[in-house]
Amino acid sequence: MSESLSYASEKSGLPPGSLVHVGEVHKYEQKITVIDYNKSSLNRRTIKTIEELLPYKTTDTITWVIIDGLKDVSIIDAIGQHFDIHGLVLEDILNTHQRPKFEEFDDYLYIVIKAIALAADKFNVEYEQVSLLLLDKFVFTFKEKPDALFEPLFTRLNNDKSHLRNLGTDYLAYVIMDSIVDEYFSLQDTFDELIETVEDELLTDPSAQTLNTIQKIKRELIFLRRSVSPMRELLASIQRCESPLIKDKTKRYFGDIYDHVIRVTEAMESYRDLISGMLDIYLSSVSNKMNETMKVLTVFASIFIPLTFIAGVYGMNFEYMPELKWRWGYPTLWMIFIGVSVFLLRFFKKKDWL
Repeated sequence: MSESLSYASEKSGLPPGSLVHVGEVHKYEQKITVIDYNKSSLNRRTIKTIEELLPYKTTDTITWVIIDGLKDVSIIDAIGQHFDIHGLVLEDILNTHQRPKFEEFDDYLYIVIKAIALAADKFNVEYEQVSLLLLDKFVFTFKEKPDALFEPLFTRLNNDKSHLRNLGTDYLAYVIMDSIVDEYFSLQDTFDELIETVEDELLTDPSAQTLNTIQKIKRELIFLRRSVSPMRELLASIQRCESPLIKDKTKRYFGDIYDHVIRVTEAMESYRDLISGMLDIYLSSVSNKMNETMKVLTVFASIFIPLTFIAGVYGMNFEYMPELKWRWGYPTLWMIFIGVSVFLLRFFKKKDWL
C-alpha cells in the first residue's frame, strides 16, 4: 500500500506488518542519499530506487543510506525484501509515533530515537523520529523530512583521518546518535534562558502571558520526558547487547551517550520542579495583588461608613432637628467629615494597613 495516512486510528483493522505511513505527511519529495566510504575513498550520490544499492553488497566499503521522507511506502518495502528486514520492523519505521527503543536481530539491529529541535521563530519544540538499521556493511537512516541534522557528520566524513572513516558501521551508528543527543543540550540551554526570564517576570510584574509561558514550558517538558527518558533504557540495552555488530570498543562510546542522556534527564526533572514552584509563585502573586486591591477598597469603604451614617441621620425628614436650623451646621458637618477621614487615614497608616 502506497497511501500515506496521518492518524494511527486509520490503520485500525489491518493485519500486523501492513506497511502504512502513520504520522505527519510532510510536503517534501522523498530523497535517498548514499554515502559509500572506506579509509581511502568517499562517494556521495542520490539514487531513485533501492535496487541501485545491491552492487554495494559485494564491496568492502561502509554504505550509509539516508532516506528523507517516509510517504513512499514502496521504498521501505523494497528495503525489507532486498535486505531481509522483518515486516514488523518496517511497520515500526513507518509509524512515527514510536517510543525510543532498541531491538536485536540475528543479522541487524533496529534503533528508534527522537531528534529534537527548536523552531527559529518562536518557542516551539519540533520532534522528528529517526530510525536506524545497523547491518554488517550498511547503516540505514530513516528521517521524516530533509534537514541539516547530519551536516556536521558529512564534514567529518571528508576527513580521511577521522575515526568515522576508519571504523565500522557500529561507530557510524554511535556518531549518528551522538549528534542527535548533542541537540538536546542546545535545547537545555534554551530552557535555562527561558525559565530565568520567567522567574524575573514573576518577581517584577507577572501577567497572564507569564502564566501562558509557564503552561507551555510545562507541556513541552512532558513531551520531552516521553522522548528522552526511554533513551536510558535504549542505551543500556545497547551496552548489554551481545551482537557481533557492536564491538566492545564501540560500547564505551555508547556509554558516553548514556552519560549525556542522564544529564539531560536530570535537568528536565529539575525543570519540572522549578515550573511547579513558579506556578505556585504566580498563583500566590496574583492572590497577593488581589488582596492588596481588596485592602485598599476596604479602607476607603471603612472611611465612608461613618460619613454615610452622619449623612443618613441628617437626611431624615423629622421636623424637630435643631441642627437643621443652625447657621453654622453645614460647615461644621464638613469639618466633622474631614476630621473623621483624616483620623481614620492616620489610624490605618499607623496599623500598616495602607
